Amino acid sequence: MQNNRTIGAEYEERAVAYLEQQGMQILERNFRSRKGEIDIIAKDGEYTVFVEVKYRSSEQKGAPSEAVTLAKQKTICRVADFYRMKHGLGEFAPIRYDVVACSKDEVMWYPNAFAHRY
Repeated sequence: MQNNRTIGAEYEERAVAYLEQQGMQILERNFRSRKGEIDIIAKDGEYTVFVEVKYRSSEQKGAPSEAVTLAKQKTICRVADFYRMKHGLGEFAPIRYDVVACSKDEVMWYPNAFAHRY
């Protein structure tokens, strides 16, 4: 039986493969700061994209994309700000927040899923 971490890693792999098929360049995976973690950081044209991957085995508790709550969005934004500072990306560098929602049978990509939250 797989644990949640193993299952999460498996679906992150699927998300990476899907995003690469869409022409995105993966820069980092599981970027951590003391404020939290971002699953995938990628480049899509001029945009640096911060991607949250969500998986649900069924929609009994809602769709995977619904699991990216306002609190989770704020965490992602704080970690993204740290990443931008660490890598010298200016305040006006083009960025985007995407969500990749996985179920057993499909991968759904939501580009520009939410705006920057403080």
